[in-house]
Amino acid sequence: MSEEQFIFHPDSEPIKDGKVTWRSPSNIALVKYWGKKANQIPANPSLSFTLNACATRTSLSYTQRKHYADDFSFDLYFEGSQKEDFKPKINTFFKRIAPYVPFIKDVHLTIETSNSFPHSSGIASSASGMSALALCLMDIERQMDTTMTLDFFHRKASFLARLGSGSACRSIEGDLVHWGSHEDTVGSSDLYGIKYPYTVHEVFKNYHDTILLVDKGQKQVSSTVGHDLMHAHPFAQNRFDQAHENLTKLKTILVEGNLPEFVKIVESEALTLHAMMMTSLPYFILMKPNTLAIINKIWAFRESSNTNVCFTLDAGANVHVLYPQNEHKVVYQFIKDELVVYCENGQYLCDRIGFGAKKINS
Repeated sequence: MSEEQFIFHPDSEPIKDGKVTWRSPSNIALVKYWGKKANQIPANPSLSFTLNACATRTSLSYTQRKHYADDFSFDLYFEGSQKEDFKPKINTFFKRIAPYVPFIKDVHLTIETSNSFPHSSGIASSASGMSALALCLMDIERQMDTTMTLDFFHRKASFLARLGSGSACRSIEGDLVHWGSHEDTVGSSDLYGIKYPYTVHEVFKNYHDTILLVDKGQKQVSSTVGHDLMHAHPFAQNRFDQAHENLTKLKTILVEGNLPEFVKIVESEALTLHAMMMTSLPYFILMKPNTLAIINKIWAFRESSNTNVCFTLDAGANVHVLYPQNEHKVVYQFIKDELVVYCENGQYLCDRIGFGAKKINS
């Protein structure tokens, strides 16, 4: 689909006052996206597990404005309190999506949002937050266009979410989502995420992700800044090529259920992501000493226990511990016995693969 196909052309129901609520999950990339072109286009394709428990719940109330104005009228509440410092990001998002959902200038919006996990701590809160907001807007559009198909609804929601936060386009559906043009993935697009179109072995179903909260504070360097530093990065092209190669390799690994090879790619991708940060100019490090301690513990345990537990990292210090359902008992005990001690205030989140966003009926 092209960008032009996502432009809204009202020809049926006018917009009415109302309220919609969506719950949208975060996601954890297995093949990482790092670096982007203009208009939130990824420099390389990515693949992610959709999560379940880590999610954003957003309610969007809308009322007709009495007079047309060429701006956006909205209030924003985060976890019950007005958040003026969040508004510039939302305003930028609205500017980007206005050509595709022009009705947002016709209404006053009240956005009420909350997370089930710490904000700005490397658990992709922008992914779940922007996808939830995009879904609310698409719900309004669907009320005006009763001919809309579910496939179009998902794709345009993903398209809009991408314009707020790149990884947000991977939070609309589940359980595996691919984003970015890749010659070996049918239907892949830079404009939106798609459900992974190939057969996946049962061992990857009900996969667990225990998120160890090493540092719950604000990241020292935002992901936006990190992405921009890839433009002049000396290793950028090799990294982009690596992502394409890993996606091709995963096609066979996922269908065969080859866990040792899955572990190699997932951990290599995580370390490569942080290597790009450490070799950019200016360089920066988001991992903490406890991040490295956890990684070394996982490596030692995997060898001694003959399990397939592995780690991945997003753009932060927290560690996502991934393991299949059939190893849950032994790995979870290891996490409690040996890894929780490295978490800030002993805090961690238990999650697993999810299957996308859900509408919450009032």
